[in-house]
Amino acid sequence: MRIALTGTPGTGKTTVAALLPYAVIDINGLVKAGLSLGRDESRDCLEADMNGLERRLRELDTDQIAVLEGHFSHHFAEWAIVLRLSPDQLRQRLEARGYRPEKVRENLEAEALDVILVEAVEHCPRVDEIDTTGKTASEVAAAIVRIVEGKAASPPGQVDWLEDFFDSG
Repeated sequence: MRIALTGTPGTGKTTVAALLPYAVIDINGLVKAGLSLGRDESRDCLEADMNGLERRLRELDTDQIAVLEGHFSHHFAEWAIVLRLSPDQLRQRLEARGYRPEKVRENLEAEALDVILVEAVEHCPRVDEIDTTGKTASEVAAAIVRIVEGKAASPPGQVDWLEDFFDSG
C-alpha cells in the first residue's frame, strides 16, 4: 500500500519520513535522478514526469506499506497524510533554505489556501492532516504511526491558516 507523506515544502516531510518504520520512497529524488521533463526556469524547479513516476512506482510496489515522501506524492497514493505548518514557522524555514522571496510567498500562499490538502482530497480516498507547528519530528512520526496502525485518525479540515497568513503577509 502506498501512503503519501505530503505537504507544502518546509512542513517537515523529509525529516519525519526518516523516522518512520516503513519503506520510504523519495519522490523528489526520483525526479532528480531522471524522471523529469526538464527544468521550469520560471518556477526554478524540475518538471516531474508524472507518467514515468507512476511506471517506476508500479515497479517498486510490494505488499508492504510504502511511504511516498514529497509535496506531490499524493498523486500516486491511495492514502495521504498531509503535514501542515503555521505560516510564520514556514516562512522561517523557507528563508533559512535560501528560497527567493517570490518562492517563499508562493509556498506561503499554497499553505494558507490548503492547496496540497485540497489536491490530496481530490486524489486519495483517505486523507489525514497533521499540524506540525510546535511539534518535534519524533512527535509527528509517532502520530503518523498511530494513524497508520489504526489507533488514531486526523481527518482534514482541522487547520486554517488564512487569518494567520493575512496577518503576517
